[in-house]
Amino acid sequence: MEDFESVARKSMDESLNFLIDQFKLLRVGRPNPYILDNVYVDYYGTSTKVNQVAAISVDGRTIVVKPWDMSLLNSIDKAILKENLGITPQNDGEKIRLVFPPLTSEERQKTAKQARDISESAKISIRNVRQNVLKKVSSLKKSKELNDDDSNRIEKKIQSLVESFNDKIESIRDKKISEIMEV
Repeated sequence: MEDFESVARKSMDESLNFLIDQFKLLRVGRPNPYILDNVYVDYYGTSTKVNQVAAISVDGRTIVVKPWDMSLLNSIDKAILKENLGITPQNDGEKIRLVFPPLTSEERQKTAKQARDISESAKISIRNVRQNVLKKVSSLKKSKELNDDDSNRIEKKIQSLVESFNDKIESIRDKKISEIMEV
């Protein structure tokens, strides 16, 4: 019984962590250095994250990327453009600046919708975990390896886990949407 719960909890934690990672990539009213997490540059033949070859800092509405090896400056510039972040990098020969203009009301609404869609995907993932566990429980019940009482206890415990994770998802989503809508 404990095994079902721990397996389900682990899978649900992975879904929650994925949601949090996806939310980090959403553009909100102020710049967030996590937006560069998916930007890779060729560093001596190895695809490397930008944050591993450059210092990244936030200054007001600007993200500043200052490579430790200046020969990477143009490569970083091209990698940011290729990632299509919606921001045009400004290369001054020493560092790259990404200036984030304030979001319009329409852009805020669009980003809030993305946040809702991402959170709904996480909830679907949680429900799929529940469904998989309940299928296993049902199969064990049919083969008489699990009695009705244990089966019901597991189902209730898994449903409780689903409700708990859905509450966490909604809380994280609501916090993110309020951050997005903040002017």
